Amino acid sequence: MPNKTPLYDAHVAAGGKMVDFAGWELPIHYGSQIEEHHAVRRTAGMFDVSHMTVVDIQGSGARDYLRYLLANDVAKLSEVGQALYGCMLDDDGGVLDDLITYYLGDDFYRTVVNAATRENDLAWMREQSREFDVEIVERDDLAMVAVQGPEARKRVIELLNVAAAESLKPFRAISHGDYFIARTGYSGEDGFEVLMPTSEAAGFWQCLVDAGVQPCGLGARDSLRLEAGLNLYGQDMDTTTTPLESNLGWTVAFEPGDRDFIGRGALEKQKNDGVERRLVGLVLGRGGIPRTGTVVHTPSGEGRITSGTFGPTTECPVALARIPAGDFDEVEVELRGRRLTANVVKPPFVRMGKVKI
Repeated sequence: MPNKTPLYDAHVAAGGKMVDFAGWELPIHYGSQIEEHHAVRRTAGMFDVSHMTVVDIQGSGARDYLRYLLANDVAKLSEVGQALYGCMLDDDGGVLDDLITYYLGDDFYRTVVNAATRENDLAWMREQSREFDVEIVERDDLAMVAVQGPEARKRVIELLNVAAAESLKPFRAISHGDYFIARTGYSGEDGFEVLMPTSEAAGFWQCLVDAGVQPCGLGARDSLRLEAGLNLYGQDMDTTTTPLESNLGWTVAFEPGDRDFIGRGALEKQKNDGVERRLVGLVLGRGGIPRTGTVVHTPSGEGRITSGTFGPTTECPVALARIPAGDFDEVEVELRGRRLTANVVKPPFVRMGKVKI
């Protein structure tokens, strides 16, 4: 049986169409994915992301442990609440997961990992912790709601009466009583991701509904993140790809040179030899919507669509594709026996409500 978040009853009562996602029952939409998508771009929408796994890492060895575990370097974090995005890699440089890490003290960090990789992530994290003085605790007592859109921060600040969040910078978080409020998200819009005790989740959700925030499902979350050029683990990256092949080279901290991290040797070799594949954005005209696995023909050989959709904001089909390296601006996407021309662009397609292509 799939797991249920503390907001399951609220989703059902609101008419959410429930589906099994990574072992959790979550709404795919509440009637119109397109309306939910536009609500986030234009006003404010919210997502139940309580299925994601919150892990607290504490102990005198926490900093050194995370500097070894992650390709990005937590030594960059110096202010309480500051956050860092990066990848956890295997020995070959393959992406085990992408995650956000919050600095809460020299001996206290918080990470949020993907639900689909939870079991493997926790096993890997514990296996790699053996040489470090750390305690790894899964916080299954917390729920998480993402409130996104140009009016999202205002709605949350008013609801929780947390004036301190008005000046909170992107990729920063603050504690407010039992709430942990982070200015992060997965939509390409401004907003907060809010952690709270599971017992508080239903009340918080209903207050947001009463304040006019649109409940949104997995469908809108996917189209929003794709327009924002944000990778989805399991589609745009996995253990068969490295950050350098996934448009995430910026998250790998090769400096300082004396820091050892899992997968470093493989990434350095790939960087020195040259990356043979790259993840790019594609923009198509009318004629079909590219889906995951669709063949892409390039002057350097074949590639594949990793994620694709019709962008409600871009008003055209957009996709992410992993293709052979090369200097070219156009490719052909094979759809139902036809080859459709697509322009190669650098994501994002949409940022903060503005179309960038």
